[in-house]
Amino acid sequence: MDRLLEWRERVIWLVEAGPPAVYYVADRDAGGVLINAPAFAPSLYEDLSRAAPLRYVFLPSRFGARDLDAWRAAGACVLVSAQEEGVADADLRVGPQHKLTRTIDFIPIPGRTRGTCGLRLKNKPGALFLGPALTLAESGWPELVAFSDDDSYENRLMGVIGLAGQGFEYLFTDSFVPGRTRFGPGADAALQGHIDRLLA
Repeated sequence: MDRLLEWRERVIWLVEAGPPAVYYVADRDAGGVLINAPAFAPSLYEDLSRAAPLRYVFLPSRFGARDLDAWRAAGACVLVSAQEEGVADADLRVGPQHKLTRTIDFIPIPGRTRGTCGLRLKNKPGALFLGPALTLAESGWPELVAFSDDDSYENRLMGVIGLAGQGFEYLFTDSFVPGRTRFGPGADAALQGHIDRLLA
């Protein structure tokens, strides 16, 4: 595990570069939140537990669903969007009306899959985990890239445009290449510049 960021109330770790990339948010109030599920291993579970007690596995899309029964047996609650297909055994279906804590909530960005959903850390400096909604581009920043198996590129475009003004400095996706990926600070400005170019 590589420590990517540390703030007063939370630490963000890169667990696996993937694909899909797996992150761990060790949050003072929420406990440990895995973003995407890696293959279960007792040694990995112990590493995560040293950072924070594991409480949740959040799946931004079905692409991150691995060994869910094992993670659940280890005590994690599996969270996935109410609209996501292909994950039949989630413990809780989430949407924009749900919160993990006062400062952690969910932002639907459907289009890559029907129920692609992001997790937002709202308090400053702010961070978004958007799963496959964006992907690593040549610039090193996450950008909107069309795929032949998109559920709806247009819906994804509209969802990404809606991120403007959300107040985040850091942005994480399923694409992470150590030494190449740029995730912040300045992710909001980079994404806004990308959107402006798309709409020009």
